[in-house]
Amino acid sequence: MASSSLSNLMLAIHEKKTNSVDLYRPLRNYVTFTYSEREAQLIDDDLETLKQLRSDLERVPDPSPAARRDLLISYYKVLCLVETRFPISPDKDHVNAVSFLWYDAFKQRHKATQQNIHLEKAAVLFNLGATYSQIGLGHDRTTVDGRRQASHAFIAAAGAFSYLKENESTKATIGQSATVDVSVECVGMLERLMLAQAQECVFENTIAKGSTPGVCSKIARQVGIYYEEALAALITSPLKDHFDKGWISHVQLKAALFYSEACFRYGKELHEKEEIAEEIARLRSGASRLAEAKKSSRGAPAQLIEAMNTLESSINANLDRAVKENDRVYLMRVPSPSSLSPLPTFSMVKPMNMTEILDASKEKMFAILVPDSSAKALSRYTEMVDDVIRTQAERLQQASELTRVRLKEMDLPDSILAVDGNSALPVDLKEDVEAVQISGGPAGLEAELQQLRDLKRVNQELLVHTEELLQKEATEDSQFRSQFGTRWTRPQSSTLTKNLQDRLNRFAANLKQAGESDVKIERSVRDNSALMCILDRRPIESAVPTLARPIMSLDATEDAIVGTLKQSLRQLENLGAQRAGLEDMLKEMKRKDDILPKLMTITGSYEDMFRKEISKYDHICEDISQNIEVQEQLLMQIQAQNEEFSTLFNLEDYKASKEKCYKQIQAAIMKYREIKENINEGLKFYVTLQDAITNVKQQCSDFVMTRSIQCREMIEDVQRQMSGLSFQDHRSSGPYPSVHQPAASSPPPPPETQNPSHPHPHAPYYRPPEQMSRPGYTIPPYGPPPPYHTPHGQPQPYPPQAQQQPHPSWQQGSYYDPQGQQPRPPYPGQSPYPPPHQGGGYYRQ
Repeated sequence: MASSSLSNLMLAIHEKKTNSVDLYRPLRNYVTFTYSEREAQLIDDDLETLKQLRSDLERVPDPSPAARRDLLISYYKVLCLVETRFPISPDKDHVNAVSFLWYDAFKQRHKATQQNIHLEKAAVLFNLGATYSQIGLGHDRTTVDGRRQASHAFIAAAGAFSYLKENESTKATIGQSATVDVSVECVGMLERLMLAQAQECVFENTIAKGSTPGVCSKIARQVGIYYEEALAALITSPLKDHFDKGWISHVQLKAALFYSEACFRYGKELHEKEEIAEEIARLRSGASRLAEAKKSSRGAPAQLIEAMNTLESSINANLDRAVKENDRVYLMRVPSPSSLSPLPTFSMVKPMNMTEILDASKEKMFAILVPDSSAKALSRYTEMVDDVIRTQAERLQQASELTRVRLKEMDLPDSILAVDGNSALPVDLKEDVEAVQISGGPAGLEAELQQLRDLKRVNQELLVHTEELLQKEATEDSQFRSQFGTRWTRPQSSTLTKNLQDRLNRFAANLKQAGESDVKIERSVRDNSALMCILDRRPIESAVPTLARPIMSLDATEDAIVGTLKQSLRQLENLGAQRAGLEDMLKEMKRKDDILPKLMTITGSYEDMFRKEISKYDHICEDISQNIEVQEQLLMQIQAQNEEFSTLFNLEDYKASKEKCYKQIQAAIMKYREIKENINEGLKFYVTLQDAITNVKQQCSDFVMTRSIQCREMIEDVQRQMSGLSFQDHRSSGPYPSVHQPAASSPPPPPETQNPSHPHPHAPYYRPPEQMSRPGYTIPPYGPPPPYHTPHGQPQPYPPQAQQQPHPSWQQGSYYDPQGQQPRPPYPGQSPYPPPHQGGGYYRQ
C-alpha cells in the first residue's frame, strides 16, 4: 500500500503585516521641489493610484488569494518605478518623510522600520510567495488536476522567494533594521520547502499514473532532498530559534519519509532484477531512517505518523521476503548501508522565473519623470548600438565594394551580357550619349545650320536696306548741290555720314567673316557625319560589338560554362540583396530599440542589462559574417569559371574591339559638342549683330529725316535770295522753277514752318557724328544718334529747329524718339549678347 495518500499534509505561509504609510504627499512635494508644480500636477493621477494600491495592501487580505496575488504584483511594479524616480532616504534632498514598517511573518512581535524602499519591496515579494503557497494549499490534491495546479502554485512561490533572495534580501538587511523572515537564509529555506512540496505533488501524480518503481524512486528521492535542504537551514542560525518546533518536526519527518519511500521503490526495482543483496541493504536503510525519525515525532500531526507507520510496514514486509529468498536461494552477501551509492534522483520542478511577471518596463506611470542617471545610461547604450550598426554597415559596404571591384577586373557581367547580344555602355559614356540624343543628335545639326543661314540673310538684308537709305539721301543732296551751286551751303552727306558708313562697312566685314566660319562649320558637319552617325542610333548599345561564340566546339561545353557562370553571378547578386536587407534590419532594430522603460526600473549598475540588450544584435552580426564569408568563396569560384569562359570565347579580342568602339563613340561625342558649340556661338553672333545693325539703321533713318527737313527749309531760303521778292510774291511766282520736285520723298512742311511769327534762331544746322574712341570693331550702344556738326569753317546761315516734330506720316522712327519700335530678330537669342569683334570670327579652329 502506498503511503503517499496518507502523507498529503503540506505547509502554507502567512503574509507579513504592516502599518499605514502616506506616500502621496511626500512624493508630490519632492516632484514640486525637484521638477516643478506642472510635473506634480501631471503625475497626480499616478500618485493617487499608488496611494490606493498601498491602502489595499494594508487591509485584511482579500478572501481570494488570486486577487491578492494580482494586487501584490501590481504594487511591486509601481515600487520599481518609484525607486528610480523618488530616492527615499533620510537625506535632506531626498524623500525623507516616508518610513516603512513591517512585522515578522513568523514572530509578529518583531518588526523593522526603514526609510528605504528595499524593505517595502522585500516585504511585498515575501507576501507574494506566501500568497502563492496559500493558492497551492487551496487546491484539491486528491485529484490529478488538483495536484498539478498545486505543484504549479508551489513552483511560483519558490520563484517569488528565489527572486526575493537574489534581488532584495541583501539590500533590505545590510546596515538596516530588518526581520529574519526576509533574510537570505530564511527565504532560501522557504524556496527549498516550496520546491519540496511541488515535487511531492508530482510524485503523487507519478504514483497515480502507475509509473515504474525506478522512476517513482528517483522522484521520491528528490522530494526528500528538497526537504533535507530546508531542514538544514531550519536547524542552523539564524533560523533554529525562529520557527516553531512543529515546523522543524514536519520538515524532518517529510525528509525521512521520502528517503524511505525512495528506498522502498528502489528495492522493488532491484527485486525485479534479482539483485536481492542490494535490495535488502536498501530496505534496511529506509527502515532505519524511519525508526530514527519516529523518535523525534512527538507533537507531529497524526496523519504524518500514520503515513510513516504504513510505509514502515511495507518496507518490513518486503525486507522479510527478500531475506528469506536470499537465505534459501541466492545466498548473496548483503552490503552495509554505508557502502551503498547514493540513490538516483530526478527533479521535475524548479523555481518559476519571475522576471517577466514582475517586469515594470511596460508600465506607464511616472513616465514624464526621467532622472539624469537614466538619461545618461540611455545615451551610453545608444552609443553602443550606434557603434554596432556603424561597424556592421562598414563591413557590408566593404563587401559590396569588393564585389564591384572584383567583377570589374573580370569584366563581368558585361562579357556575359555580350554573349546574349545585350552589351551595355559604361554609365558615364551612356549618359553622355543620352545627352547628345536629347539635344537633337547629329541629325538635328542641319536644322541649326539653316538657322545660321536665315539669320545671316536677315542681317544682310538689314545692312543693304540701311546702306540704301544713306545712298538715296546722298543722291538727293548731290542733285540739289548741282542745281543751286554755291548757294547750297550745307555740308555734303558723305562728310556727315562717314562714321555711320564706316560702321556699316565693319558690319559688312563681320558678316563676310561670319560667312566664312559658317562654311567651315558646314564642312566640318559633312566631313564628320560618318563619325557622328553612331550617336543617332537608338539604342546606342547596338553599335557595341557582341561576343561571338566559338566557331567550332569539340565537346559543346560552352553553354554549360556560360550557364554555370550566370548561376554564380545570380548567387552573388542574391548575396548583395541579402546584405541590403541585413542593413535595413539593423536600422529597424535600432528604431524599435527603446530600453528607457527598462532603465527606469533598474537601480545600480546597468552593465548586465546592457550586455543582455546589446546581444539582440548578435544574430544579425552573425548573418553578416556568414554573408561575407560565402561571398568570398563565391568570388573565388567565379574567378575560376571566368578564366575558363575567357579562354573559350577569346575574350581578349572582344575587349579590344569593344574599347575601340568606346573610343569611337567618345570621339564622336567630342566632335559633336565642338560643332554644337560653334553653331551656338554663331547664332549668338548673328542675333547680336542684328540688334546692332537695327540700331544703326534707326540712326540712319533719323539722319535722313532730319536732312529732309533741313533741305526743304534751305530750298525756301535759296529761292527767296534768288528771287529778291517778298515772301508773299515768292509764294505766287519766282524766276526759278520749284526745286521741290526732285525730292519726291520729302513731305510737306509741318504747320510750324509756315508761321512767320516764329523766326528761326541762328545756330549751326549740322553736327558731325561723334567719333569712335574704342579701337577695333564694337557695336554702338542703343539710343538716339549723336548731334551733327558742320565741318570746321563752314558758314552757319540757318539755325536748327530743335523743337520741331516730325510729320505723323513718317514711319521710319522719330529723331526725338530714340526708343521707337525696333525690328525684331527672326530667331530668339539669349540676352545680353557679346558684340561681334572686328577682324575675328566665332569659329573655333
